[in-house]
Amino acid sequence: MMYFGSIMAPVNKYSKEEIVDVAYKIVEKEGYRALTAKRIATRLNTSTRPIFTAFKTMDELRKLVRVKVKESYDSYINRGLLFKIPFLGVGKAYILFAREKPELYRLLFLSEKSAEYNAVENTEGLVSKSLMNIYNLSEKEASFYFRSLWLVVHSIATLIVSSSCPYEEKDIDLILTQFSLSTLKAIKEVPSFIDGDFNKDEIFTLLVKK
Repeated sequence: MMYFGSIMAPVNKYSKEEIVDVAYKIVEKEGYRALTAKRIATRLNTSTRPIFTAFKTMDELRKLVRVKVKESYDSYINRGLLFKIPFLGVGKAYILFAREKPELYRLLFLSEKSAEYNAVENTEGLVSKSLMNIYNLSEKEASFYFRSLWLVVHSIATLIVSSSCPYEEKDIDLILTQFSLSTLKAIKEVPSFIDGDFNKDEIFTLLVKK
């Protein structure tokens, strides 16, 4: 009687984690569009077979890479939260992420994949309480303040990534401080400012006369 042993699947010499790490480094240095099975195989000095042994499809691998990219961004934001003024720290961390990880920034904030990770809402949730406590704002006022400053931070970061930012770090710090002060002053001193229900002409006329 002949005995046929069970056929064992080949052992993959690369783990899923190792493949994801290599894929992440490709995206970090070369951009998301450079992420192909062939490119990963070249980095690993192998064929594409180990990749498709570990993953059913490239989409499965890409999803894990995007998770790793988001974790990288989150690590920057968490360091920013340690600042004495958390919102300022988060803004500076966001800009630093754009400066140090431009390809990852493009993927998270300037690509068709950006909708997968709503950074505005996620980050606002992390800093809203500190804004309310430090600046004595209501929840609605804190949300308005955050989203106003976020536009400035995002604009500066995008200029950096596109290599068209004319400002040095000290200039950026001053811009954030000035915009923060003007926004906070408007919230505190202009009735119904955040609702947009105020006499714009009257306010502008008073300011021009000063």
